[in-house]
Amino acid sequence: MKADLTSTTTPDFVSTLSQAAADYRQGNKLPTAEVLVNALLQAEKTAKQQRLNYSFESLIGKWRLCFATGTKKVRKRGGIILGKGFYLPKFVAAHISFSPSLEQALGRGEIGNQVQFGQVSLKLTGPAQYLGKKNLLAFDFTQMQMSLFNRVIYNQPIRSGKVETEDFYNQPIAKLPFFAFFLVTEDFIAARGRGGGLAIWIRNLD
Repeated sequence: MKADLTSTTTPDFVSTLSQAAADYRQGNKLPTAEVLVNALLQAEKTAKQQRLNYSFESLIGKWRLCFATGTKKVRKRGGIILGKGFYLPKFVAAHISFSPSLEQALGRGEIGNQVQFGQVSLKLTGPAQYLGKKNLLAFDFTQMQMSLFNRVIYNQPIRSGKVETEDFYNQPIAKLPFFAFFLVTEDFIAARGRGGGLAIWIRNLD
């Protein structure tokens, strides 16, 4: 089942997230972190209740990180709670990208995570696999590239990746980092990471 965002009765949380994405892109005044976190939590709850499913194809593209929450451990509760959350400053460009592979039908592809500050760019890439029934995208970064003034100065495999690329697809999800997507639209995507934090990315229009 897919979310029907064209309905005339668009949920309030979708309107809030859509407006926040537009305001961030246009440089307008943004909703408070508390308002955005509540909207994200409501979107996540609705996706679970309605058992919404999104395809890997709907994630393909380049997305700019707009807002994220951290997490902190709480001893008394024996778990974690969300941090307040923050909007990423516009002068720091953080992007995530998803591209298909020849085995796209199996939900296989590549993930890229790039951060650019001024003329310095750091990009991590690696294999990804999408489990459509759970909206889970597991991944592992296996390659690092650093650029200065658009010139690549470093491009090597990294061992922060837990497995070799060819062995990645044989690994259980429990051993890999992942994103659990709960809202995917043409303009923005939202997910919870394995560590428990929430994030929203807007489609890159460059």
